[in-house]
Amino acid sequence: MKEGPDIARVAALIGDPARANMLTALMSGKALTVSELAEEAGVTIQTASSHLSKLDAGGLLRPRKQGRHKYFSLASDEVARVLEGLMGLAAGAGNLRMRTGPKDAELRRARVCYNHLAGDMGTQLFDSLIARGFLTVEDEGLSLTEAGAEFAARFEIDLDELRRKRTPLCRECLDWSERRSHLAGSLGRAFLSRFEELSWARRDPKTRVVIFSRTGAKEFERLLGGG
Repeated sequence: MKEGPDIARVAALIGDPARANMLTALMSGKALTVSELAEEAGVTIQTASSHLSKLDAGGLLRPRKQGRHKYFSLASDEVARVLEGLMGLAAGAGNLRMRTGPKDAELRRARVCYNHLAGDMGTQLFDSLIARGFLTVEDEGLSLTEAGAEFAARFEIDLDELRRKRTPLCRECLDWSERRSHLAGSLGRAFLSRFEELSWARRDPKTRVVIFSRTGAKEFERLLGGG
């Protein structure tokens, strides 16, 4: 028997179409019920429960019970990162779903990747932070510079609070649609939260789309340009 991590087991869990649809739905960052996930997967509630039990046992989900309902979310940022990476691999290999629609362009422009901003606007934010010296890529990974910390503080992001969390402050996440990096980690989550607090953007409750208002889009551009 070969030693080391059993990637085949994890791959098999993700590879089932129904389970893949459930996991993709949870990339919105919202906790969903069995019935909601059954609808996403196009299966019965009984079948969905069986799939969810397997994903939970495999360490990919975090179940929570509230009242009479049981909710499921992704187990960690690491699971979300793997899923986003697989989406990029599938897109790069030409393995795309045939059904497209108006939301497809919106998803590519701005969407939620578990808890941070992805899509074209997400990669624009990342590129701007790198170009202005607010983030640097080092051997250990992505780091926030002193100038970057000052920029985040001016944007009313509490870095002291973020640094107390277990989640890495900042890291790269490969964007499946743009094939470039966007900002993940607790800082990535904080930027998206600030956009929502300022009413620049809101999440579409039925999809992963992030909708920027006209004013919000202008303020976002000003933020990238340093104005």
